[in-house]
Amino acid sequence: MAARLYKEIGEQIKQEIIQSGLSVGDKLPTERVYAELFGVSRTLVREAFIMLEIEEWIEVKKGSGSYFKSRPLEHSKHVSDVGPFELLQARQVMESAIAACAAQTVTKADLQKLQDTLELEEAELHSVEKANAADREFHLLVAQATQNALLVDNVRRLWDMRDNNPMWQQLHSRIPESSYSDQWLKDHEKVLTQLRKRDAEGAREAMWQHLENVKRTLFELSDTESPDFDGYLFS
Repeated sequence: MAARLYKEIGEQIKQEIIQSGLSVGDKLPTERVYAELFGVSRTLVREAFIMLEIEEWIEVKKGSGSYFKSRPLEHSKHVSDVGPFELLQARQVMESAIAACAAQTVTKADLQKLQDTLELEEAELHSVEKANAADREFHLLVAQATQNALLVDNVRRLWDMRDNNPMWQQLHSRIPESSYSDQWLKDHEKVLTQLRKRDAEGAREAMWQHLENVKRTLFELSDTESPDFDGYLFS
């Protein structure tokens, strides 16, 4: 199996660190510099930096940037997980199509379960863990509304990859608050509205935009280099 692209970028950054003669404590070039150097998006560089952070090559400082921490020994820990933005892109493609399918097969019972889950999600916004559980349940219920067990299994698998992913956990360690949860609730309400209308294209667009919002928000909030968001994300 070919190496994940963010890992290839991470290995190239390691070589750049070595060849440039950086000393421990020296600041690394910015994500933008590496993105332009390697001809990739900043999301890939962000994932590579998260990998290097887990492997203890670098240390990130919010609002300042990333610094060379050490050159670990060969037996140091390595990352073998899907990148968080790679995972979100896969979910965006799959779950938007699933929402379109669900709009054509959803039942009154499905709609009631979705509404109940939204009410639970709203009630649990103060608790990151409980809000996350309700978030997951909403997406699984949309898949269940397709009446296709394979689609449900695929959505569950992607969520399991998210919930048990050190890369995802490291990304969230950079984000001190979870005020974005109320935005996810509003997005879910828009998806449910389109499902009630049995509007397949509307449901597809609502789910696509929801996961686009997730990608952009998490990218912005996990930026360690600058509090100013420059919008250069996924090109």
